[in-house]
Amino acid sequence: MNGDAAMQLNYLSFDYSEDTEGTGVFEAVASVWPERVAAVHAEIVAVLDWAHRDFPGQRGAVGEGGEWDYELHGLREYAVPEQLAYDAAARRLVVQPGLPGAPRHTLTLLVSGTDEFCSFFRQQFALDKAA
Repeated sequence: MNGDAAMQLNYLSFDYSEDTEGTGVFEAVASVWPERVAAVHAEIVAVLDWAHRDFPGQRGAVGEGGEWDYELHGLREYAVPEQLAYDAAARRLVVQPGLPGAPRHTLTLLVSGTDEFCSFFRQQFALDKAA
């Protein structure tokens, strides 16, 4: 709604769909190593700041009169490598677990809204119609 230039997002890449009631849904998933988490958090904050600023007091389920809403989820995953060796005498695999590596952070942001909200969302974040 404001005249600001489109905001560049480096980690959040939105896919667009519509639910059964025709509400637009933008979904972005970012999976990063710990050193990039703050950058993803900053992008999520920028998206939600924009929505709160340009559509103040209008957050809520679209089917219940709201203009837009969001869901936010996070997951931290640790990978533990395994060393595998074949024991020919015992005819089996021998498994030695290694030490866990750095966690992988996966963050999911779903933003839903009316046609008007979705139009401004696309414009603000330079998303094409098929986003």
